[in-house]
Order: sequence, then structure tokens, then C-alpha cells
Amino acid sequence: MILKVTLERIYQKPQASGFRVLVDRIWPRGISKVNAALDLWAKTIAPSAELRKWFGHDPSKYAEFKKRYSAELAANPDLPDFVKTLKAHEQDPIIMLYGAKDETHNQAVVLSEFLKNK
Repeated sequence: MILKVTLERIYQKPQASGFRVLVDRIWPRGISKVNAALDLWAKTIAPSAELRKWFGHDPSKYAEFKKRYSAELAANPDLPDFVKTLKAHEQDPIIMLYGAKDETHNQAVVLSEFLKNK
């Protein structure tokens, strides 16, 4: 699948317009739903609560987190509908939003890589 996906931290001022998808299971603290200007909140695509808590955004656990989250994604029954929704908006830039402070070790990075390899 070839989709133009940009990753953006939801706490930053939006860099571009496009199809805005929040890929966190939990709503980001301090962000109003109006100001988020989301097109989709894909919380069922986010890592499970157990995996999220285990990872705890610890960069030393990232390689294992990536492996476990990719396995969750492969088994996720909501993935085909999520992909279909993204493909329906492929004419627009797709912006995956996340709340994590670490811009290189988070679920949005894993998800975008997973989708590129599909």
C-alpha cells in the first residue's frame, strides 16, 4: 500500500491540512476535541492497554514493543476497515497524530512502518 502518511505530535500546531487520525487509545491530556480537528480517532488500532503499560515509552524496550505491536496489528480485526478508510482518503495527506513526547519511539512510527510494509 502506498499512502502518503505524515506523523505529527497532537500537542504541536498542525503543520498541514489533510485527513487527521489520532492513533492513541487514550485521549491526549489537555487537548480539546474541538481543537484537535480530527477526522478519525482510531483507538482500536492503538496498542493494547497491557502493551502500552509494559512499554511505558522506554526507548530500551522499543525493539520488543515494535515486534509485539506489529503482531497485535496483524491480528487486529479492525485493521482492514482502518486501511480501507485510509485508502478512501489517499488523495489527501494522511496525518497520524499521537501524544507521546518521544517522536521516534512511539506507536505511530510502528503503525506507519507496518502499513508501508503491507
